[in-house]
Amino acid sequence: MKHTTLFAAIVAASFATGAFAAGSDSTEPPKPTETTTKCPEGFVYVPEDNVCRKPAETNFTDDQIYDNARELAYDGQYETALELLDRAENPNDPRILNYKGFANRKAGNSEIAMDYYQAALAIDPDYVLARSYMGQGLVAEGKLDEARAQLNEIEQRGGRDTWAWAALDKALHGEVTNW
Repeated sequence: MKHTTLFAAIVAASFATGAFAAGSDSTEPPKPTETTTKCPEGFVYVPEDNVCRKPAETNFTDDQIYDNARELAYDGQYETALELLDRAENPNDPRILNYKGFANRKAGNSEIAMDYYQAALAIDPDYVLARSYMGQGLVAEGKLDEARAQLNEIEQRGGRDTWAWAALDKALHGEVTNW
């Protein structure tokens, strides 16, 4: 599916389902859990069963999907994170869309990533973490003016003293980040 069509479909579905979620989530790297310390790559830890399973074999809530996918993405397991995110009951939760963007961007799919960030921001324009990740992707693409515009948006939306602002500011000043 072309990326503009993907973006339009995500936004239309988001508004049709009334999927609006709060735009803040933790900006600290996730603390490693059994998912990344005990499970082999491509698996997630299921605490209820005390076992590692493939994402398709889990019955996680969206919060559990988000937490595990976020951890996997920070661990560099982008495909597994995306596989898990695809299982969300509410695929239009801005957190889910943001981490689909993050995992795609880190996996080298920047056009797809931008569509997911835009979809998250269409639902929640105040979601400064999505703006930060989008801006960092724009920096990587050499689109510094667009990245600065995202930094300005973060500040305008009350995010000046947040990790999201600081991380994008660092990226704009040439500091390499893992985000």
